[in-house]
Amino acid sequence: MHLLRHLLSRVTEDLLLLVLLLALPLLLWFTPSSPAALLHLVDWPTITALAALMLLSRGLEDSGYLARFAAWLLRQEHSQRQLAVVLVAFAALLSAVITNDVALFVLVPICLSLARLSGLPVGRLIIFLALAVNAGSSISPIGNPQNLLLWQASGLSFLQFLLMMLPLALLLTLLLMVLSYLAFPASRLLLPASSSQPRQDKQLFRWSLLGYLPVIIAIELGLAPAAAVLVAFGYWFRAKAVVLGIDWWLLLIFALMFIDLGLLAQLPLMQQLATASLELPGGAFTAGAVLSQLLSNVPAAIFLQNFTDDWRALSWGVSVGGFGLAIGSLANLIALRLAKHPGLWREFHAWSVPIFFVSALVGALLLASTNGCCVW
Repeated sequence: MHLLRHLLSRVTEDLLLLVLLLALPLLLWFTPSSPAALLHLVDWPTITALAALMLLSRGLEDSGYLARFAAWLLRQEHSQRQLAVVLVAFAALLSAVITNDVALFVLVPICLSLARLSGLPVGRLIIFLALAVNAGSSISPIGNPQNLLLWQASGLSFLQFLLMMLPLALLLTLLLMVLSYLAFPASRLLLPASSSQPRQDKQLFRWSLLGYLPVIIAIELGLAPAAAVLVAFGYWFRAKAVVLGIDWWLLLIFALMFIDLGLLAQLPLMQQLATASLELPGGAFTAGAVLSQLLSNVPAAIFLQNFTDDWRALSWGVSVGGFGLAIGSLANLIALRLAKHPGLWREFHAWSVPIFFVSALVGALLLASTNGCCVW
C-alpha cells in the first residue's frame, strides 16, 4: 500500500510521466498492440546503456571529487566575467563526460551557495550553465540521452559519432563563451576564504572513472544490457547508495517515450506530418530543431529516427533544439528547478530564444558548407 501511494505521488508530481501514462490508453485505442509488441517498441540497448552511464555518473558525483574540483576552480577566478567564462567552458566539458543533467546537479548547488556568500548574480549564471551543458554534451555519444539513442540507431562507432558532432559542439560552446564574456561585468568577485568540503571517496572515484571505457566498448559491441547488470551489481556491493540514488523513474519515462512515440509514429496522420517536416528547407536538421521546441529534444529524436537516416542532420537539429524554449531540453528544466530563482524563466527565454535562432543559422551554414550545397 505504501509503495502504491509513493507511485501515485510521484506520478502526480512529474508532469511528463503523467502525460505519458495518460496518453498510452488513447494511443492503444487508435493502434491496438499486444504487451509483447509494446515491449518491442522500447530500444532496450539504449535504455540499459543509459542505466549504466547514470550509475557511473552518480558514482563520480557521490565520490565528492567533482564538487571539490569545481569549488577549487571557482576560487581561482577574481571577477564575475572570468568566473562565468570558465564555468561555461567547464560545464560544457563536464557534460560531455558525465551527461548534461549530472553536470548541473554538481555545479548548480555550488553556484547557489557561493552566491549567498558573494553576491554573485546567480540567476544569469545558471542560465548560461544550462545552455553550456546543452552545447557541450552534444559533442559526445554519451553526453545526453538523445545522442546515446542516435549513436545506437546510426550504427556509427564512438569516435565516428564524436567527430560528426565536433564542429557544431565546438562552435556552440565558443558562442556561449563569447556571450558569457559580454553578459557578465568585470567587477571583482569576493569569495569566501574557505568552505566546507564534501566527504571524498577516492576508491569510488577511481572505480567510477575507470568504468567508462569498458562500458563504452560494451555498448559498441551491443552488450549494453550485460554492462548495465554488471555495473549495477558492482555498485550494489561497493556503494549501495549509488544504486539507490539514481533516478530510476527517468528510465521508466524514457521507456514510455519509446512506447508512446512508437505508437504515434504508426498513425497515418503523424507519418504525413513527419514526412512534411522532413521536406522543409534543411530537412532533418530543421525538423529536429523545431520539433524539439514542441516535444523536447529527446522525444523529438525518438520520433524522427523512425523516418530518416540522415543522422548528422537529425543529431545537429535536436542539439540546437535544446536552446529556445525551456522545454527544448530536460537540462533546462532541471537547471530552472534547482535554481528556484524569481523571474528566472523570463530571463532564461530572453537569452535562450535568440541563441536558438543564432545556433540554428550557424548549424545550417555549417551543414551547407560540409554538404557542398545550401540546406535552406
